[in-house]
Amino acid sequence: MSAINFGWTSQTPLGETQPQVPFEGQYSGADSLDGFEEKDYSAEELSSVPGFEGIVGRSEALQRVLRQVEVVAPTDAGVLIHGETGTGKELVAQAIHNRSARRHRPFIKVNCAAIPSGLLESELFGHEKGAFTGAVMRKPGRFELADKGTLFLDEVGDIPLELQAKLLRVLQEHEFERLGSTRTQQVVVRVIAATHRDLKQMVEEGTFRSDLYYRIHVFPLTVPSLRERPEDIPLLVQHFIDKNAKRMNRHIETIPTRTMEALTNYAWPGNVRELQNFIERAVILSPGSSLRAPVDELTHEAVEGPQTQLSTLEEMEREHVLRALKESNWVTGGPNGAATKLGMKRTTLAYRIRKLRIPVRPQF
Repeated sequence: MSAINFGWTSQTPLGETQPQVPFEGQYSGADSLDGFEEKDYSAEELSSVPGFEGIVGRSEALQRVLRQVEVVAPTDAGVLIHGETGTGKELVAQAIHNRSARRHRPFIKVNCAAIPSGLLESELFGHEKGAFTGAVMRKPGRFELADKGTLFLDEVGDIPLELQAKLLRVLQEHEFERLGSTRTQQVVVRVIAATHRDLKQMVEEGTFRSDLYYRIHVFPLTVPSLRERPEDIPLLVQHFIDKNAKRMNRHIETIPTRTMEALTNYAWPGNVRELQNFIERAVILSPGSSLRAPVDELTHEAVEGPQTQLSTLEEMEREHVLRALKESNWVTGGPNGAATKLGMKRTTLAYRIRKLRIPVRPQF
Protein backbone atom coordinates (compact mmCIF):
# COMPACT_ATOMS: atom_id res chain seq x y z
CA MET A 1 0.00 0.00 0.00
CA SER A 2 1.21 3.46 -0.80
CA ALA A 3 1.55 6.48 1.43
CA ILE A 4 -0.57 9.45 0.40
CA ASN A 5 1.03 12.86 0.62
CA PHE A 6 -0.92 15.38 2.69
CA GLY A 7 1.75 17.98 1.95
CA TRP A 8 4.74 15.62 2.36
CA THR A 9 6.65 13.30 0.05
CA SER A 10 5.10 9.90 -0.68
CA GLN A 11 7.29 7.17 0.76
CA THR A 12 6.45 4.35 -1.65
CA PRO A 13 4.76 4.11 -5.07
CA LEU A 14 1.13 3.02 -5.32
CA GLY A 15 0.68 -0.73 -5.26
CA GLU A 16 3.97 -1.43 -3.49
CA THR A 17 4.50 -2.35 0.13
CA GLN A 18 7.34 -1.76 2.52
CA PRO A 19 8.48 -3.44 5.76
CA GLN A 20 6.55 -2.47 8.86
CA VAL A 21 8.10 0.44 10.69
CA PRO A 22 7.27 1.98 14.07
CA PHE A 23 4.34 4.36 13.90
CA GLU A 24 5.66 7.89 14.28
CA GLY A 25 2.57 10.01 13.70
CA GLN A 26 -1.14 9.44 13.86
CA TYR A 27 -3.88 11.81 12.84
CA SER A 28 -6.81 12.05 15.21
CA GLY A 29 -10.11 13.50 14.08
CA ALA A 30 -10.15 15.25 17.43
CA ASP A 31 -6.98 17.21 16.76
CA SER A 32 -6.77 20.46 14.86
CA LEU A 33 -5.82 20.10 11.21
CA ASP A 34 -3.30 22.92 11.63
CA GLY A 35 0.11 21.45 10.87
CA PHE A 36 -1.57 18.36 9.44
CA GLU A 37 0.83 18.33 6.49
CA GLU A 38 3.75 17.58 8.82
CA LYS A 39 2.38 14.24 10.01
CA ASP A 40 3.79 11.21 8.28
CA TYR A 41 2.01 7.95 7.47
CA SER A 42 3.93 4.86 6.50
CA ALA A 43 2.28 2.50 4.03
CA GLU A 44 2.07 -0.30 6.56
CA GLU A 45 0.40 1.87 9.17
CA LEU A 46 -2.37 2.76 6.74
CA SER A 47 -3.24 -0.83 5.85
CA SER A 48 -5.73 -3.16 7.44
CA VAL A 49 -5.45 -4.03 11.12
CA PRO A 50 -2.91 -6.90 11.35
CA GLY A 51 -4.77 -10.21 11.34
CA PHE A 52 -8.07 -8.53 10.48
CA GLU A 53 -8.06 -8.32 6.69
CA GLY A 54 -10.14 -5.46 5.32
CA ILE A 55 -10.75 -3.85 8.72
CA VAL A 56 -9.09 -0.44 8.81
CA GLY A 57 -8.74 1.79 11.84
CA ARG A 58 -6.92 2.38 15.12
CA SER A 59 -9.62 4.04 17.22
CA GLU A 60 -10.34 2.67 20.67
CA ALA A 61 -13.98 2.10 19.70
CA LEU A 62 -12.89 -0.26 16.90
CA GLN A 63 -10.09 -1.88 18.89
CA ARG A 64 -12.56 -2.75 21.64
CA VAL A 65 -14.65 -4.71 19.14
CA LEU A 66 -11.58 -6.49 17.77
CA ARG A 67 -10.54 -7.52 21.28
CA GLN A 68 -13.98 -9.08 21.70
CA VAL A 69 -13.50 -10.87 18.38
CA GLU A 70 -10.23 -12.33 19.69
CA VAL A 71 -12.07 -13.65 22.75
CA VAL A 72 -15.06 -15.25 21.03
CA ALA A 73 -13.48 -16.47 17.77
CA PRO A 74 -11.80 -19.64 19.16
CA THR A 75 -15.07 -20.77 20.76
CA ASP A 76 -18.05 -22.18 18.91
CA ALA A 77 -20.46 -19.73 20.51
CA GLY A 78 -23.12 -18.00 18.47
CA VAL A 79 -22.46 -14.31 17.87
CA LEU A 80 -24.96 -11.52 17.21
CA ILE A 81 -23.41 -8.46 15.59
CA HIS A 82 -25.30 -5.19 15.99
CA GLY A 83 -24.55 -2.10 13.97
CA GLU A 84 -25.90 0.48 11.58
CA THR A 85 -26.00 -0.22 7.86
CA GLY A 86 -22.58 0.16 6.26
CA THR A 87 -20.47 -0.23 9.41
CA GLY A 88 -18.74 -3.45 8.30
CA LYS A 89 -20.62 -6.18 10.15
CA GLU A 90 -19.74 -8.75 7.48
CA LEU A 91 -16.02 -8.01 7.84
CA VAL A 92 -16.29 -8.62 11.59
CA ALA A 93 -18.09 -11.92 10.95
CA GLN A 94 -15.38 -12.94 8.48
CA ALA A 95 -12.70 -12.05 11.06
CA ILE A 96 -14.39 -14.29 13.65
CA HIS A 97 -14.42 -17.17 11.16
CA ASN A 98 -10.81 -16.58 10.10
CA ARG A 99 -9.60 -16.75 13.70
CA SER A 100 -11.62 -19.85 14.61
CA ALA A 101 -10.88 -23.56 14.32
CA ARG A 102 -13.25 -23.57 11.32
CA ARG A 103 -11.11 -21.15 9.29
CA HIS A 104 -10.26 -23.82 6.68
CA ARG A 105 -13.94 -24.70 6.27
CA PRO A 106 -16.56 -22.76 4.28
CA PHE A 107 -17.72 -19.27 5.24
CA ILE A 108 -21.17 -18.96 3.70
CA LYS A 109 -23.12 -15.73 3.83
CA VAL A 110 -26.74 -14.89 3.12
CA ASN A 111 -28.48 -11.53 3.28
CA CYS A 112 -31.92 -12.37 4.64
CA ALA A 113 -33.29 -8.96 3.64
CA ALA A 114 -32.26 -9.36 0.00
CA ILE A 115 -34.17 -12.61 -0.61
CA PRO A 116 -37.97 -12.63 -1.03
CA SER A 117 -39.58 -14.24 2.02
CA GLY A 118 -41.18 -16.94 -0.14
CA LEU A 119 -37.75 -18.09 -1.36
CA LEU A 120 -35.78 -17.72 1.87
CA GLU A 121 -36.66 -21.17 3.23
CA SER A 122 -35.38 -22.82 0.05
CA GLU A 123 -32.26 -20.65 0.13
CA LEU A 124 -31.44 -21.62 3.71
CA PHE A 125 -32.49 -25.27 3.75
CA GLY A 126 -32.49 -26.31 0.09
CA HIS A 127 -35.17 -28.15 -1.89
CA GLU A 128 -35.83 -31.34 -3.81
CA LYS A 129 -36.71 -31.51 -7.48
CA GLY A 130 -40.39 -30.70 -7.93
CA ALA A 131 -40.78 -29.22 -4.44
CA PHE A 132 -42.40 -26.14 -6.01
CA THR A 133 -42.95 -24.61 -9.43
CA GLY A 134 -39.56 -23.95 -10.97
CA ALA A 135 -37.67 -26.46 -8.81
CA VAL A 136 -36.28 -28.41 -11.77
CA MET A 137 -33.45 -29.99 -9.81
CA ARG A 138 -32.37 -30.67 -6.25
CA LYS A 139 -30.52 -27.80 -4.64
CA PRO A 140 -28.61 -27.78 -1.34
CA GLY A 141 -29.29 -24.86 0.99
CA ARG A 142 -26.84 -22.55 2.72
CA PHE A 143 -26.81 -24.67 5.89
CA GLU A 144 -25.60 -27.70 3.92
CA LEU A 145 -23.00 -25.63 2.09
CA ALA A 146 -21.73 -24.31 5.44
CA ASP A 147 -21.48 -27.75 7.09
CA LYS A 148 -18.44 -27.89 9.41
CA GLY A 149 -17.93 -24.18 8.71
CA THR A 150 -19.64 -20.87 9.47
CA LEU A 151 -22.94 -19.44 8.23
CA PHE A 152 -23.33 -15.67 8.35
CA LEU A 153 -26.98 -14.60 8.53
CA ASP A 154 -26.98 -10.90 7.69
CA GLU A 155 -30.12 -8.93 8.62
CA VAL A 156 -31.47 -11.83 10.66
CA GLY A 157 -34.29 -9.56 11.86
CA ASP A 158 -35.85 -9.80 8.39
CA ILE A 159 -36.47 -13.56 8.64
CA PRO A 160 -40.26 -14.12 8.59
CA LEU A 161 -41.81 -15.24 11.86
CA GLU A 162 -43.12 -18.47 10.30
CA LEU A 163 -39.57 -19.49 9.31
CA GLN A 164 -37.97 -18.70 12.65
CA ALA A 165 -39.11 -21.98 14.26
CA LYS A 166 -37.28 -24.01 11.60
CA LEU A 167 -34.18 -21.87 12.08
CA LEU A 168 -34.34 -22.39 15.84
CA ARG A 169 -34.56 -26.15 15.34
CA VAL A 170 -31.42 -26.34 13.22
CA LEU A 171 -29.56 -24.19 15.74
CA GLN A 172 -30.59 -26.41 18.64
CA GLU A 173 -30.79 -29.88 17.08
CA HIS A 174 -28.42 -29.43 14.11
CA GLU A 175 -30.94 -31.02 11.79
CA PHE A 176 -33.56 -30.04 9.19
CA GLU A 177 -35.35 -31.27 6.07
CA ARG A 178 -35.07 -29.84 2.59
CA LEU A 179 -38.27 -28.49 1.07
CA GLY A 180 -40.14 -31.40 -0.50
CA SER A 181 -38.22 -34.05 1.47
CA THR A 182 -38.87 -36.11 4.59
CA ARG A 183 -35.23 -37.09 4.96
CA THR A 184 -33.50 -35.39 7.88
CA GLN A 185 -30.18 -33.69 7.14
CA GLN A 186 -27.52 -33.39 9.85
CA VAL A 187 -25.19 -30.39 9.93
CA VAL A 188 -22.66 -28.90 12.32
CA VAL A 189 -22.58 -25.17 11.61
CA ARG A 190 -21.52 -22.14 13.59
CA VAL A 191 -24.01 -19.33 13.04
CA ILE A 192 -23.03 -15.67 13.20
CA ALA A 193 -25.99 -13.33 12.85
CA ALA A 194 -26.09 -9.59 12.23
CA THR A 195 -28.76 -6.92 12.28
CA HIS A 196 -29.32 -3.18 12.31
CA ARG A 197 -32.70 -3.69 13.99
CA ASP A 198 -33.57 -3.69 17.69
CA LEU A 199 -34.34 -7.40 18.09
CA LYS A 200 -35.25 -7.02 21.75
CA GLN A 201 -37.96 -4.56 20.81
CA MET A 202 -39.11 -6.91 18.04
CA VAL A 203 -39.45 -9.67 20.65
CA GLU A 204 -41.64 -7.39 22.75
CA GLU A 205 -43.73 -6.57 19.68
CA GLY A 206 -44.12 -10.27 18.83
CA THR A 207 -42.34 -10.07 15.47
CA PHE A 208 -39.27 -12.04 16.56
CA ARG A 209 -39.28 -15.24 18.62
CA SER A 210 -37.84 -14.80 22.10
CA ASP A 211 -36.32 -18.32 22.12
CA LEU A 212 -34.53 -17.63 18.83
CA TYR A 213 -33.34 -14.26 20.12
CA TYR A 214 -31.74 -15.79 23.20
CA ARG A 215 -30.24 -18.57 21.08
CA ILE A 216 -28.37 -16.18 18.77
CA HIS A 217 -27.68 -13.56 21.45
CA VAL A 218 -25.06 -15.64 23.28
CA PHE A 219 -22.23 -13.21 22.55
CA PRO A 220 -23.38 -9.79 21.30
CA LEU A 221 -21.02 -7.37 19.53
CA THR A 222 -21.72 -3.80 18.46
CA VAL A 223 -19.79 -2.36 15.52
CA PRO A 224 -19.37 1.42 16.03
CA SER A 225 -20.65 3.88 13.46
CA LEU A 226 -18.10 5.95 11.56
CA ARG A 227 -19.13 9.12 13.42
CA GLU A 228 -18.09 7.33 16.64
CA ARG A 229 -14.55 6.86 15.33
CA PRO A 230 -13.67 9.99 13.29
CA GLU A 231 -9.95 9.47 13.88
CA ASP A 232 -10.15 6.44 11.55
CA ILE A 233 -11.40 8.48 8.58
CA PRO A 234 -7.92 9.47 7.22
CA LEU A 235 -6.83 5.82 7.38
CA LEU A 236 -9.97 4.69 5.56
CA VAL A 237 -9.58 7.44 2.97
CA GLN A 238 -6.07 6.30 2.10
CA HIS A 239 -7.15 2.65 2.08
CA PHE A 240 -9.92 3.31 -0.43
CA ILE A 241 -7.76 5.63 -2.54
CA ASP A 242 -5.09 2.97 -2.80
CA LYS A 243 -7.60 0.26 -3.63
CA ASN A 244 -9.40 2.24 -6.34
CA ALA A 245 -6.36 4.00 -7.80
CA LYS A 246 -4.64 0.67 -8.40
CA ARG A 247 -7.74 -0.73 -10.10
CA MET A 248 -8.18 2.36 -12.30
CA ASN A 249 -4.46 2.84 -12.95
CA ARG A 250 -4.49 6.26 -11.29
CA HIS A 251 -1.65 7.81 -9.28
CA ILE A 252 -3.06 9.85 -6.41
CA GLU A 253 -0.25 11.41 -4.38
CA THR A 254 -1.85 14.29 -2.49
CA ILE A 255 -5.07 15.15 -0.68
CA PRO A 256 -5.82 18.86 -0.13
CA THR A 257 -6.17 19.83 3.52
CA ARG A 258 -9.63 21.29 2.83
CA THR A 259 -10.73 17.95 1.42
CA MET A 260 -9.56 16.03 4.47
CA GLU A 261 -11.24 18.56 6.77
CA ALA A 262 -14.54 18.06 4.94
CA LEU A 263 -14.23 14.27 4.97
CA THR A 264 -13.45 14.23 8.69
CA ASN A 265 -16.22 16.64 9.69
CA TYR A 266 -19.01 15.02 7.68
CA ALA A 267 -21.43 12.82 9.66
CA TRP A 268 -21.38 9.86 7.17
CA PRO A 269 -24.90 8.54 7.88
CA GLY A 270 -24.13 5.66 5.49
CA ASN A 271 -20.95 4.89 7.46
CA VAL A 272 -17.91 3.20 5.89
CA ARG A 273 -19.85 2.05 2.83
CA GLU A 274 -20.84 5.64 2.03
CA LEU A 275 -17.24 6.81 2.47
CA GLN A 276 -15.99 3.97 0.26
CA ASN A 277 -18.38 4.88 -2.56
CA PHE A 278 -17.55 8.58 -2.23
CA ILE A 279 -13.79 7.95 -2.49
CA GLU A 280 -14.30 5.68 -5.50
CA ARG A 281 -16.10 8.52 -7.26
CA ALA A 282 -13.39 10.97 -6.18
CA VAL A 283 -10.68 8.77 -7.72
CA ILE A 284 -12.67 8.62 -10.96
CA LEU A 285 -12.79 12.43 -10.97
CA SER A 286 -9.02 12.75 -10.33
CA PRO A 287 -7.01 12.49 -13.57
CA GLY A 288 -3.93 14.03 -11.94
CA SER A 289 -1.93 13.36 -8.79
CA SER A 290 -4.21 15.32 -6.43
CA LEU A 291 -7.52 13.93 -5.17
CA ARG A 292 -10.42 15.93 -6.59
CA ALA A 293 -13.26 15.03 -4.26
CA PRO A 294 -16.68 16.73 -4.65
CA VAL A 295 -16.67 17.81 -1.00
CA ASP A 296 -19.16 20.63 -1.61
CA GLU A 297 -21.78 17.92 -1.97
CA LEU A 298 -21.02 16.75 1.56
CA THR A 299 -21.56 20.24 2.96
CA HIS A 300 -24.76 20.57 0.94
CA GLU A 301 -26.10 17.22 2.12
CA ALA A 302 -25.15 17.88 5.71
CA VAL A 303 -26.85 21.29 5.77
CA GLU A 304 -29.69 21.09 3.25
CA GLY A 305 -30.23 17.37 2.81
CA PRO A 306 -32.37 15.13 5.03
CA GLN A 307 -32.08 17.60 7.88
CA THR A 308 -34.34 15.73 10.25
CA GLN A 309 -32.28 12.53 10.03
CA LEU A 310 -28.92 14.25 10.51
CA SER A 311 -30.28 16.47 13.23
CA THR A 312 -31.66 13.45 15.06
CA LEU A 313 -28.31 11.66 14.82
CA GLU A 314 -26.52 14.70 16.26
CA GLU A 315 -29.08 15.03 19.03
CA MET A 316 -28.68 11.35 19.94
CA GLU A 317 -24.90 11.70 20.00
CA ARG A 318 -25.13 14.90 22.05
CA GLU A 319 -27.35 13.18 24.62
CA HIS A 320 -25.00 10.21 24.75
CA VAL A 321 -21.96 12.42 25.40
CA LEU A 322 -23.81 14.59 27.92
CA ARG A 323 -24.95 11.52 29.86
CA ALA A 324 -21.38 10.23 30.09
CA LEU A 325 -20.12 13.65 31.22
CA LYS A 326 -22.75 13.92 33.93
CA GLU A 327 -22.10 10.36 35.16
CA SER A 328 -18.38 11.15 35.43
CA ASN A 329 -19.02 14.52 37.12
CA TRP A 330 -17.66 16.26 34.00
CA VAL A 331 -14.24 14.62 34.32
CA THR A 332 -13.05 13.57 30.87
CA GLY A 333 -9.77 11.74 31.56
CA GLY A 334 -8.73 8.85 33.77
CA PRO A 335 -10.21 5.36 34.23
CA ASN A 336 -13.55 6.74 35.45
CA GLY A 337 -13.72 9.68 33.08
CA ALA A 338 -16.26 10.27 30.32
CA ALA A 339 -13.78 9.36 27.56
CA THR A 340 -13.31 5.88 29.04
CA LYS A 341 -17.07 5.42 29.40
CA LEU A 342 -17.54 6.35 25.75
CA GLY A 343 -14.64 4.18 24.55
CA MET A 344 -12.69 7.01 22.93
CA LYS A 345 -9.56 9.08 23.48
CA ARG A 346 -9.78 12.23 25.56
CA THR A 347 -8.75 14.31 22.53
CA THR A 348 -11.53 12.71 20.49
CA LEU A 349 -14.03 13.53 23.22
CA ALA A 350 -12.82 17.13 23.33
CA TYR A 351 -13.36 17.35 19.57
CA ARG A 352 -16.89 15.92 19.86
CA ILE A 353 -17.73 18.35 22.69
CA ARG A 354 -16.67 21.29 20.51
CA LYS A 355 -18.46 19.96 17.43
CA LEU A 356 -21.69 19.27 19.35
CA ARG A 357 -21.48 22.68 21.06
CA ILE A 358 -21.73 21.22 24.54
CA PRO A 359 -21.17 23.99 27.12
CA VAL A 360 -17.97 23.61 29.13
CA ARG A 361 -18.31 23.59 32.90
CA PRO A 362 -15.67 25.36 35.04
CA GLN A 363 -14.24 22.12 36.46
CA PHE A 364 -13.92 20.52 33.00
